[in-house]
Amino acid sequence: MEEYIQISKLNDFVFCPKSMYLHSIYDEFDTRVYHSHYQTAGKINHECIDNQKYSSAKNKVLQGIEVYSQKYNLVGKIDLFYKDKKELMERKTKIKKIYDGYKYQLYAQYFCLLEEGYEIEKISVHSLNDNKKYNIDIPDENEIKKFEKVIEKIKSFSVYKDRVLKNPNKCNMCIYNNLCN
Repeated sequence: MEEYIQISKLNDFVFCPKSMYLHSIYDEFDTRVYHSHYQTAGKINHECIDNQKYSSAKNKVLQGIEVYSQKYNLVGKIDLFYKDKKELMERKTKIKKIYDGYKYQLYAQYFCLLEEGYEIEKISVHSLNDNKKYNIDIPDENEIKKFEKVIEKIKSFSVYKDRVLKNPNKCNMCIYNNLCN
């Protein structure tokens, strides 16, 4: 049986394919051992979503629900889906740029919700620190192909066989930098 791909891992993989493997090394550790202050802040920001306390209007806002895509073999949680606006939203602590990893996370959530029968007209990313919202286009054919290519790369990636080029800008920000040779 094929393993599920966690939606949150899409952003990690786009950042650096090795990070998915390196993350697994720390799975049994307390996150305080390896999380930087950025990850800790993100975890704190997510608590109200994970505990479904972001909104009391539970009949209008889906928050932190688990989703699954049979087509892409994805599993994870959404941040927020506003039923009345038909808007899916991912929240990030501070957005400086819309990275492909952010979009692919949203696309994954979007496809999961579509498979579950939800109608979605808008997707967005919300930057919490500066309260800015960035609308993301619903994926067209070209974006879907790029998304599917990332899924295929994740499925076939081998930390032992595939060469990952170092990017000093990314490597210096990576919490796994000390494990990477």
